[in-house]
Amino acid sequence: MCFSLPFAFPLLANRTYLPAAEQIEKGGIQALVLSMAISILVGIVLMFSGRGGRGASLFRKEAMAIVGLSWVMATVLGALPFYLSGTETAAGQSITFIEAMFESQAGFSTTGATILTDLESPDSVPHCILFWRSWTHFLGGLGIVVLFVAILGQGSAGKAMVRAEMPGPSKEGSMPRMQHTALMFAGIYCGLNLILTLIYMIEGMTLFDGLCHAFGTMATGGFSTYNRSLGGFDSPLIEYTTIVFMILAGTNFTLLYLTMIGGPKRMFNDVEFQTFIGIIVGLTAAIMFFGIRGGDVGFESVPQGLRNGLFQVVSIITTTGYGTADFDQWNNFARGSLLLLMFVGGCAGSTGGGLKVIRHVLFYKILGMEIELAYRPRVVRLIRIGDATADDPAMLRGIMVYFCLILGIFIASWMLLVTFEPSSTWGYTDDAVAAADDSTLDEKLLDCASAVAATLNNIGPGLGVVGATQNYAGFSQGAKFLFVWLMLLGRVEVFSVLVLIFPAFWRRA
Repeated sequence: MCFSLPFAFPLLANRTYLPAAEQIEKGGIQALVLSMAISILVGIVLMFSGRGGRGASLFRKEAMAIVGLSWVMATVLGALPFYLSGTETAAGQSITFIEAMFESQAGFSTTGATILTDLESPDSVPHCILFWRSWTHFLGGLGIVVLFVAILGQGSAGKAMVRAEMPGPSKEGSMPRMQHTALMFAGIYCGLNLILTLIYMIEGMTLFDGLCHAFGTMATGGFSTYNRSLGGFDSPLIEYTTIVFMILAGTNFTLLYLTMIGGPKRMFNDVEFQTFIGIIVGLTAAIMFFGIRGGDVGFESVPQGLRNGLFQVVSIITTTGYGTADFDQWNNFARGSLLLLMFVGGCAGSTGGGLKVIRHVLFYKILGMEIELAYRPRVVRLIRIGDATADDPAMLRGIMVYFCLILGIFIASWMLLVTFEPSSTWGYTDDAVAAADDSTLDEKLLDCASAVAATLNNIGPGLGVVGATQNYAGFSQGAKFLFVWLMLLGRVEVFSVLVLIFPAFWRRA
C-alpha cells in the first residue's frame, strides 16, 4: 500500500489522455495510511498468537491452511483502501464492503473483473487507489505465497506452500531448492514488468499508465486505467506489444528460464507451449474467417481482423481479459469459441489462470487411452508428453478429478445465479414480466454461465451483461460475494480453498 501513496500527488498522477491531477488526494492518503495501520496491527496479533509454534514442522495440511487463509486475509485487507477512501462504483454511489472485497479479489486473483463504472474520474476513484488496484495485480500475479517464499525462504515448508498455491502440474527438478525456484520466478516476473513499462512509455504512455498496464499484462489480470480498457489508446503498436507480453506471461516461467540458458529450441520443443501457440493460431484464423465472411464490426479488412481477433484470443486464453473490441457483437462462432476458451487458460507455472493447457493435453490423452482400452482391453500403453512419460497414477487420477471438480463448481454456481439473481440485473423491474419473456430467460442463462466461467477461470469479461463493454456492477450483493469465492477458487490450487469448509480438516489427526 505504501507504494501507492506517491501517486496521490499531482506530479505522478499523470494520465496519458486525461487532464493532469490538480490537487493532492488527501482522502486517498488517509485511506491508505489507515489500511496500512490495520494491516500491521493484524500482523502483530497473528505474530504473537503463533509464537508458540516456532520451530514446528510444517506439513501439507498446515501449508494448505496457510495458503487458503492467507488469500482470504489478503482479500479482506486489500479491500480496505477501496472502502475507506469512499471509492464510488457510480456517480454518488459509494462502494460497499462486499464490492470492495470483489475489487480486491479481482486484483489479487488477476481476474480483472470490476464493479467500477468510471475509472477516469478522480472524484470516483482517486489515482492512488487506482494504482493500488493495479498493484494488487502485481502482488497476485506470481502469488502472494510465492513472493513470501522467495523473500524469506522457509526451507521445505516453502515447497509445501508453493505447491499448495500454484495450480497445475509443475516441471520438477528445474531448481534444487524451492526458494531458488521462487526467486527465479520473481526475477523473471519483475524483469518483464520493468521492460514492458519502459516499452509502454516509449510508445507514448505516462509512467502511471505504463506501470498500471504492465502490471495488468504480466499478471494476466487486465485492470486498466481507462473505461475502454486498452482500447482507449487505440494504438496497434501498443496492442501488438501487449500480445507479445501476454503470451510470455501465459508461458511456463520455468520454460522461460530454461530458454534463457539453453536457447529458444527448449521452448519450441515443449509440448505444452506448442499446444498453447497452436490453439492461438488456429482459433485466430477461424475467428478471422467467420468474422470477415459475416461482416462483423472490427473485421472490415484482413489487417484489422488479425489485430482484433488475435488480441482477443490471446487475451482470453492467457486469462488477461483486456479488451480492444466488443467481441459480444461478433458472430456466434466467435462468441462461443471465446466462451469455451475461458476453460483452457495459460500454461502451468505461468501467471495465467484457467484449467491450464497441460491439463487439457493430459486429459485428452487419458480419454484416448480409455477409449482404446474399451476395444483392446489387454493393450498396455504409456502416456507420453514429449520425451517424458506420465506414469504416475495419482497425477493422472488427479487430472480427471480436477476436471470433474471444476465442472461441478461451475454447474452449482451457475444454477445458484440463475435461480436467485433478480431480473433487475437485466433491466426488468417485475420478475413475472421477465419470466414471460423467453428472450430474457435465454439471455439470463447465457450471461450467468459466462459470468461464472469468467470469474472461476480468472478471465474478467464475459458475454452479455458482463461483456467487454460492461462490468459486474449490476449484480446483487450476494452474487458479488459468490464471485469473490469463485475468483479465489480459480486462482489458488482449488483444494487449498475447499478444504477450509470441511470440519474434518480442522480436527487433530
